[in-house]
Amino acid sequence: MKTIKLLALLFISTLAISCSNDDDGHGDDHDSEEELITTVVYTLTNNADNTDVVTLTFTDLDGEGGADGTYDISGPLTANATYTGGIKLWNATENPAEDITEEVEGEADEHEFFYSNTAGLTITKTDVDGNGNPVGIETTIATGSAATGSITVILKHEPTKPNNGTSSDAGGSTDVEVTFSIEVQ
Repeated sequence: MKTIKLLALLFISTLAISCSNDDDGHGDDHDSEEELITTVVYTLTNNADNTDVVTLTFTDLDGEGGADGTYDISGPLTANATYTGGIKLWNATENPAEDITEEVEGEADEHEFFYSNTAGLTITKTDVDGNGNPVGIETTIATGSAATGSITVILKHEPTKPNNGTSSDAGGSTDVEVTFSIEVQ
């Protein structure tokens, strides 16, 4: 029995070491260093009226733990409409600002956005990774009747794929999480 326990401990130790080597950038071509995300821009364009564009922007230039970030919502969503959405992530501490969305797209199998809301919206991810699993850089949003509420956007790194569509089921680590107050008119 003692031999089995020692073998199990050795096996678990080997797994922990090989997993940590994947994350330190030394055993593969992936740049696994966590990127600073200072800005999230979620742009929603009404499919029936391309002049109806709503932009949800979060900015936190000093990162987590410093001053609170700021939110800017350009206007209300139209009731009973369908919007095409696209999300962009930036590191504005670089000059010029670094487009983090490119990295997420390049490592789509290791990332997934999750959306939840309290305004009666239906949010659907419309892009997929190389394995056919949702990514969520591109979305559609169907609004219902007039309402107020919020949209929460979460980007997970190394989530379980496939999953049940919720960030809690996906596991992984959270790269960014922001909640926008919205209005549907």
